[in-house]
Amino acid sequence: MQRDFLGYGEAQPDMRWPGGAGLAVSFVLNVEEGAEFALSAGDERNEGCHEVNHEVLGAPDLCMESHFEYGARVGYGRITRLLADAGVALTLNACGRALEATPWIAQDAARRGFEICCHGWRWESHAGLAEAEERERIARAVGAITRLSGRAPVGWHTKSSASVNTRRLLKEHGGFLYDSDAYNDDLPYYVQVDGEPRLVLPYAFDTNDMNFFDSHAFAKGSDFAEYCGDAFDWLLAESRQAPRMMSIGLHTRIIGRAGRIGGLRDLVARIVGAEGVWLATREQIARHWLAHVPPKAYR
Repeated sequence: MQRDFLGYGEAQPDMRWPGGAGLAVSFVLNVEEGAEFALSAGDERNEGCHEVNHEVLGAPDLCMESHFEYGARVGYGRITRLLADAGVALTLNACGRALEATPWIAQDAARRGFEICCHGWRWESHAGLAEAEERERIARAVGAITRLSGRAPVGWHTKSSASVNTRRLLKEHGGFLYDSDAYNDDLPYYVQVDGEPRLVLPYAFDTNDMNFFDSHAFAKGSDFAEYCGDAFDWLLAESRQAPRMMSIGLHTRIIGRAGRIGGLRDLVARIVGAEGVWLATREQIARHWLAHVPPKAYR
């Protein structure tokens, strides 16, 4: 494993997004409900992170399961209506087992033209998974998304950390344009996998509603709107000199709550219609980058 601390450095790519935009904004809605760890689903443990940090041991956690159900029952519709009304392109980060539990979400996404990026089979890190086990997880997740939505995913994003084998196994499986298993840049870039270039679209944890849960950095919807809005303003200013990409991470059970959704509304109002901005799915971003910044142009 080799780490790259330089990135593009001073050699920023000389390109523009469609329409001459400098900043590509990617809204990502994570669909994980039904893929969380649960003894009732036959998993080895219960998920311990929801509205509170508390893991129930040795018995089904009906409280945790109910909190996850909110995302599918209420949050998904509330969020997608808001984004659709604003004309925002949307990528779903969907776990295969989550769509097995909520097949109507896969059908709705296909009908509306949302991209479905593969978020693994279960809502779990792949770090430390045995190679054969991870290979099976990838195939199972892709199979579920393809069967339920009618289209194979072209993007991959592991929860938290991928394994040292993930990119090689994605290449082996085939069909993927990009992965988002990185948090180290404001632009797409290429890595070498078995001697071939592979496209990475970095994701972000700071412009992400998980901060209502993990770090409690966000308490009110306005905290989310203000922080993400400040990031948007800064990246937009930088994009006048060099292209930039911004990822905004959403979760149906988090920002979909009535007390938080206003923050998403206010952020969308700040972004939509701004000059020099391209609102795109991650697949659209990947295809544009592959066409206009081909691998041979940059190391």
